[in-house]
Amino acid sequence: MIKSLFTFCLLILLVIGSSALAAPIKFIKDLPVAYKGNLSGKVIDALTGKPLQGATIYLHESKTGAISAADGSFKTPWVPMGKYLVEISFMGYASFLQTIEIGENTVRNFTLKTEVVENEAVTVTGVASAMRTKQTAQPVSIIRRTDLLKTSSSNIIDAVSRLVPGVAALNTGPAISKPIIRGLGYNRVITLHDGVRQEGQQWGDEHGIEIDEASVQRVELLKGPASLLYGSDGMGGVVNIITNIPVEQGLIKANLNTGFVNNNGLFSNNANIAGHLKNGFNWNAYGSFKSAKDYQNKYDGRVLNSRFNERNFGGYIGINKSWGYSHLLVSNFNQNLGLVEGDRDATTGQFLLNPGSTLEKIADKNELNSRIIQMPGQGINHFKIASDNNIALGNGRLNLNIGYQRNQRKEFGDPLAPSTPELYFDLHTVNYNVQYHFAEKNDWKTALGANGMLQQNHNKAEEVLIPEYNQLDAGIFVYTRKTFNNKFTLSGGLRGDYRKLNSKGFVDAAGDTKFTEFAKTFGNFSGSIGFSYNASEAVTLKANMARGYRAPSVSELASNGTHEGTNRYEYGDQNLKTETSLQFDAGVEVNTQHLSFSFNVFYNHINNYIFYSKLSNTTGGDSLVNVDGEDILAFNFKQNTATLYGFETKMDIHPHPLDWLHFANTFSMVAGKFNTSFEGVNRLPFMPPARLITELRGDFKKAGGNMRNCYIKLEMDNMFSQNRVFSAYNTETATNGFTLFNFGIGGNIMQKGSTLFSMHLALNNIADIAYQNHLSRLKYTADNLATGRTGVFNMGRNFSIRMNIPLEFKIK
Repeated sequence: MIKSLFTFCLLILLVIGSSALAAPIKFIKDLPVAYKGNLSGKVIDALTGKPLQGATIYLHESKTGAISAADGSFKTPWVPMGKYLVEISFMGYASFLQTIEIGENTVRNFTLKTEVVENEAVTVTGVASAMRTKQTAQPVSIIRRTDLLKTSSSNIIDAVSRLVPGVAALNTGPAISKPIIRGLGYNRVITLHDGVRQEGQQWGDEHGIEIDEASVQRVELLKGPASLLYGSDGMGGVVNIITNIPVEQGLIKANLNTGFVNNNGLFSNNANIAGHLKNGFNWNAYGSFKSAKDYQNKYDGRVLNSRFNERNFGGYIGINKSWGYSHLLVSNFNQNLGLVEGDRDATTGQFLLNPGSTLEKIADKNELNSRIIQMPGQGINHFKIASDNNIALGNGRLNLNIGYQRNQRKEFGDPLAPSTPELYFDLHTVNYNVQYHFAEKNDWKTALGANGMLQQNHNKAEEVLIPEYNQLDAGIFVYTRKTFNNKFTLSGGLRGDYRKLNSKGFVDAAGDTKFTEFAKTFGNFSGSIGFSYNASEAVTLKANMARGYRAPSVSELASNGTHEGTNRYEYGDQNLKTETSLQFDAGVEVNTQHLSFSFNVFYNHINNYIFYSKLSNTTGGDSLVNVDGEDILAFNFKQNTATLYGFETKMDIHPHPLDWLHFANTFSMVAGKFNTSFEGVNRLPFMPPARLITELRGDFKKAGGNMRNCYIKLEMDNMFSQNRVFSAYNTETATNGFTLFNFGIGGNIMQKGSTLFSMHLALNNIADIAYQNHLSRLKYTADNLATGRTGVFNMGRNFSIRMNIPLEFKIK
């Protein structure tokens, strides 16, 4: 049955995707409801009245736009008649955002004002259609590619955690990071990639997001329950990573990006080319390569086997016409990385290569500087193909998205058989999302939708950790919103979900039953209601109440085994119940000419919160499982009522007349506790510590000669101590706080009015502080008996340089 559904869905994907190649376009174009309209006019400077050449005019619902000419004039491609959220943007100016009804040959002129800080943007995350962030009831943060280029970090989740208060990164070395939003992560946070929910065994500690970070154009991050639109697992929030953004019609754009990080010798290269022809055909193609050796710090020296490499490619082809658009997206992520175990020689404290085997030895200098992956290690390949369609239908619009992804994860651990995986997960997923957006009526914007997924997991190695299974997710929802008097926006909706799981039995080679066959069904409802109120031009108030839902994952229900990199043996529990949450959010945003300020507070009550903890033996000590002659700590899953609460604040002062000077601060704090105590402790495990980031930055639109959009910054990253830990069963230990100082400088080099290239230099951890992040899993690796230190420390002083070369061609 499931195989037939998979085959059927893949056939649908191929049929829908072929429309992007323009074969059946005539049928859609000839629909009588798809009346054509466009928007034309001029973009000028509000102060001088001079035309702005190169301003971007973008129609969000149709993913198309135009660029203003030398006289400021523009004309968008044909789109279905109707209302669109129009964004007019130009470097150094405040973006213009407004919903405009576009009919046949609509003409509007726009004036833009210069602005020191861009305070408003558009989001497509957690809402049924594009919406101004000022009008969303829940806090949404937008991170642009320029922000990522200016932020030196080991990976994109680490960068996001520095840019957005309330977000942390749980990491296993520099190559693996998982987002933690307001204390929730793993299967409680959904990662979207170009609109498709990313499925890659995200329950695992050492399983990253598996997306090509070098090609990311934009990140949207929603904090708080998002089950209404995305179903199970959206309790903590959503990280929406966007790679493919169509360029304006009549242009071909390309980028060459290269970087180097001296601490671990990371080389990264990325290239892409995108175009949009006059006939509506558009595309993007990208490829990237990364290679890093072991990172280093002053306590551990080079950390053996923290090396990794990546080879990724992807893009899309599509057509934009007066009836809407159809895009076919493809991506392939390939990563090989080592896993740090931290075993060392008891006398010298030096790292051991292949510990516990006949090949055990102290790693020499050449081996520590090698880029060859050692044991244990992982090999991951994540392939995805998806069709994204937006079609005028009746007086509304139909969004139809369907995608297929295959996640292959191989885990290696035997140095005597380095090419034979000990674990091999082969996960197939078909995602679907159908939404109908009704025509606006009395200012109400309403959407009705259904989404979910079909999933199969196969085990292809001798060892197994979770059973093979088939899973069906289905959900239906309604979402609506209305803006009253252009000030008060009310939004919300309801959703119902259903999950059916069939887990297969398994008997190992010794004849022992590893997994018993079982079937489970889960169902629940979600909903949210909230408002945004523009009290004045400068002040916005927000509040939201949302109910989230999460069904237990297969690993929580049925795991029975260990795998490299976790240092624990896991037992699942088939009696686990569905998690449900009720969260309250409230916030205020203040944006004036010389001050940007936001403050958000939240309270989240979760029933049946699932967590793992160490098993105790009959004498009260740790329960151990012997695996291949090695004793592994045993863990199982439990449930309890939990409460999380905290706040985030962000402030940027740019005083007149020193508008170029920015004094920016972000602070976040989250705490969590159980309803009952375990061994006298009621704290939730692995909560991020409080964090204060202070930045003194200078932004210079012109810096003399051919230099434009330059910046120089000094940052203090202050991570507080975390003493509120779940110490029961020796699950978690306290962590000392630390303060890091970072420096950055960069800008654009211009030639004849165009950017020749941009350069970004950074020096992180200037004082070379030895520290352990509370959410670093390397903190719990083997003890160094020679020094008495526990675990492995994070990256030391680190210099990085990045260059981006943009190219642009007009199509006549």
